[in-house]
Amino acid sequence: MKKSLLSLVALAALTACKNEQKTETEETVETVEVVEEPRTAEQEVAYKIAEANGLSNWDDVEELQFTFNVDRGDEHFEKSWIWKPQTQNITMMTAQDTTNFNRATVDSTSMNADKAFINDSYWLLAPMHLVWDKENTTLTVQDTATSPLSKTQMHKITLTYAGEGGYTPGDAYDFFYDDDYMVREWIFRRGNVSEFSMVTSWDDYQDYNGLKIASDHKTEDEKFRLYFTDIAVKTEE
Repeated sequence: MKKSLLSLVALAALTACKNEQKTETEETVETVEVVEEPRTAEQEVAYKIAEANGLSNWDDVEELQFTFNVDRGDEHFEKSWIWKPQTQNITMMTAQDTTNFNRATVDSTSMNADKAFINDSYWLLAPMHLVWDKENTTLTVQDTATSPLSKTQMHKITLTYAGEGGYTPGDAYDFFYDDDYMVREWIFRRGNVSEFSMVTSWDDYQDYNGLKIASDHKTEDEKFRLYFTDIAVKTEE
């Protein structure tokens, strides 16, 4: 009888010990915090530019509609888009047809539409890519730089992509921004060469449900104009 009683006591003590260990383990797991790596000085600038353009409101965006327009001389070209960022469902509409695809499952039938989307949406939200495109990219900052079009003193941050991967590997973008961290002009350099591939203004900023978007871009001679119309941003209520 005593042996049985002692066995029960030992079993109860062992069970209690195991429960205590489990509780301690659970509490330890619950208190683990994910520590973000500190940002570099260049990343701090990138975040300030992205925040000035509404980065903190991006997660609330359910749908973004816009029409991408290009005027080159007497020629006009346009495409319209419906983008659902949370699901990555995309609709491209041209004068010829309508294409629906999801960016998670791009295949040979949707690759051309995806390339067009990458280009058009990049022009729309380029300041955000300073933060979004972290892998295989480098950032450099120049505190004082002369802007290429207005020849005024601004600040410059350069985003350079690695030489491999993506649709246009190795490209570089020089963003010229003011004291309010708003981009005013930029230079595109294909393949990160020193010669400019394109230089345009960043004009006509407007606020679309918390996103600040520059809808007009022109070259110095104004023979090339890229602009957005029908911009609509739907956010979660």
